[in-house]
Amino acid sequence: MLAQASGGGFGGLIGFLPLVFIFAIFYFLLIRPQQTKQKKWQAMLETLKSGDKVITSGGVKGTIIAVKDDSFYLRVPPDNLRVEVVKSAVVTVVSEEVSG
Repeated sequence: MLAQASGGGFGGLIGFLPLVFIFAIFYFLLIRPQQTKQKKWQAMLETLKSGDKVITSGGVKGTIIAVKDDSFYLRVPPDNLRVEVVKSAVVTVVSEEVSG
């Protein structure tokens, strides 16, 4: 009986290793890419300035006319409407396309 009790600790460690392996897979396939995407998005928000064309999460396309601490003022065509949106609503920056 004493031999079985001392061997049980090693068996528990082997039973725990698959959980560690599964967590490592989740980290490298799901958590880490999401963190890098979040950092790139935050850096993009910090570099936005007046004159940049952006698209919000609601699908509104506009040009930044003013930057505040936690929001932007956008000029939205065709009526040059002035709209205030929070920074977290900006999804992407529209690059200038050259047609040729």
